[in-house]
Amino acid sequence: MTTTLFHGIIPPVPTLLNADEQLDKEAMKRLIDFTIAGGVNGLFFLGSAGEFAHMSDALRHEVATFCTAYVDKRVPVLIGAAHSGTEATLSFAKHAKSVGADGVVVVNPFYNPLAEENIYLHYSYLAENLALPIIIYNFPALTGQSIPVDVIKRLAEKYPNIVGLKDTVDSLNHIRETIQAVLPVRPDFAVFAGYDEYLFGTLILGGAGSIPASANFAPELTCGIYQAWQEQNLEQAVALQQRLSWLPPLYALDTPFYNVIKYAIQLVGVDVQVHSLRPAQPLAEEKKAKVKQILQQANLL
Repeated sequence: MTTTLFHGIIPPVPTLLNADEQLDKEAMKRLIDFTIAGGVNGLFFLGSAGEFAHMSDALRHEVATFCTAYVDKRVPVLIGAAHSGTEATLSFAKHAKSVGADGVVVVNPFYNPLAEENIYLHYSYLAENLALPIIIYNFPALTGQSIPVDVIKRLAEKYPNIVGLKDTVDSLNHIRETIQAVLPVRPDFAVFAGYDEYLFGTLILGGAGSIPASANFAPELTCGIYQAWQEQNLEQAVALQQRLSWLPPLYALDTPFYNVIKYAIQLVGVDVQVHSLRPAQPLAEEKKAKVKQILQQANLL
């Protein structure tokens, strides 16, 4: 595997808010410091876990500006620039560049299904008009369609600044097909698992790592797996992956899952509030109990 700027474990960081739905900057600082101390290889703001889809443009700009500045080049920063329109996506991506982000992550346009050629043209337009690395974000459960491997390969071959893929699919098939199709022609193309439980399998297949929400509260698991893989300590990698395998049920406890992740962060000792933008609602007590049980099963508490 060719190691690039974006590799390893890059958590999609939740946007921490107060009860008035304003950015809680002090809590964001604590979480950023916690994840960096935990050994992450980068941070991804304004992804799905970051609640970008429920935000005003002004709040998105505020989060990107503040978080990039606070990280202060300690690790690479990715900013989510997704929107249902191409020009709006480019505008968010250019803002990310202006505040010093190292790259952007772009989910395919949502709501209206797109012909394959239109998906290709969306990303090609961004690549031609943005002097910043772009990671394609494939999340068919939320966008309504998966980005075909042929489209990803065409983009990777033509545009050097399209540097990777976050593949949030509940299967290794699309990850495997992408790696086998793209890496022979772009060895530096970084393929990341979106789901935590596919981290080890992705590494075995030749991928770059994972972009897992659990790295916000359990970086010792995902970062530990990646480090063990780098050292070829397979026994350690397997042991940590087995602990990690207890965590995926967290994401099904509530929809959207924002407050589940924030409560897990709180449980492991980071001083954060558990508030999310409406329409997300406060986490019920029985769901809090289940979060605690799952963390205990993974030996995190």
